[in-house]
Amino acid sequence: MRILLTGATGVVGTEVADLLRTTGHTLVPVARRATADSPIRWDIGAEPPPAALAGPWDVIVHAAASTRWTLSRQEAVGANIAPLRAVLALGGPQTHLVHVSTAYVGGTRNPEDLRGAEFEGYRNGYEWSKARCEDLVRSEHPGPLTVVRPPLVVGRRRDGGIARFSGPYTILQALVSGLAAVVVGDPTGYAEISPVDQVAAVIAAAALAPPPDTPRTEIIAAGPDSLTLDALLDVICTTLNDFRTAHGVPPIDRPPLVPVETWNRFFLPLADQYLSPFQSQAVKLLAMFQSYTSMATPFTPTHPVPDPATVMATAVHHWATRKPRLALARPEPWTLLARTP
Repeated sequence: MRILLTGATGVVGTEVADLLRTTGHTLVPVARRATADSPIRWDIGAEPPPAALAGPWDVIVHAAASTRWTLSRQEAVGANIAPLRAVLALGGPQTHLVHVSTAYVGGTRNPEDLRGAEFEGYRNGYEWSKARCEDLVRSEHPGPLTVVRPPLVVGRRRDGGIARFSGPYTILQALVSGLAAVVVGDPTGYAEISPVDQVAAVIAAAALAPPPDTPRTEIIAAGPDSLTLDALLDVICTTLNDFRTAHGVPPIDRPPLVPVETWNRFFLPLADQYLSPFQSQAVKLLAMFQSYTSMATPFTPTHPVPDPATVMATAVHHWATRKPRLALARPEPWTLLARTP
């Protein structure tokens, strides 16, 4: 088979490429920036495709995406929707499209998380654009379709390795720096994670399987075995403190958990006027994790994630070994600005 892989140097795409290279099929990886492993460069959606990407394709795995939660609507269109339209133009009725989406397009949303008309009820531009992308592939791709929906992605199960630290890794730096003075969320809410190697294995298996007769959706999640936010925070702090103790550094304190409603209605309005611009920005960034780490209902997986606590601990330990200066940093306590009347 001839397989096109977009986003081949991304967090998920890197793992998928490694798996597909060993199958004996013709893999053509493409990325925004050329590398030794992905020599074909294409700024998808912003320029015409290179001649080497002309069809026909047996399979297109579309893993390229911007996962940034701070995308505006216009940025989300340019980062995710326009590239998908360009990729769809390369396929045909016989092309099996494996589209990488996110589990959060199908999750129950809390009204407090909504952003109004800008994102039509979704929590951010990333979620909104991925939902629109699913609409596009279902309505405009003429061939077989598999949609893969992973949750928050962390490092490989066996060693915690990952192409780059982003998304949920932000909370680790916030904890060791002292920026996470509190964690906002429902202690009993669910926090869905998956190791990147399991996500890649599901995608690769879909690409190599016979094309489905009807559109198929694969959901990767721990479901009822998912960690609660309280348990997730315990795993993170315990793993970080084991690493710090082994290096003779005092442990970090486990920050208190504050319910979302209490934080938004009482603590934040009172405290915000005393926060520095940097602290205020940190609060807003960490607040984006609220709805992802305290869901009222877990996802229903087609590919269950076993033992997510071990997955998270391995990911945190790998981050600490790769970022020792950060992992061993001394947390700086917050100081409130004095306001003159």
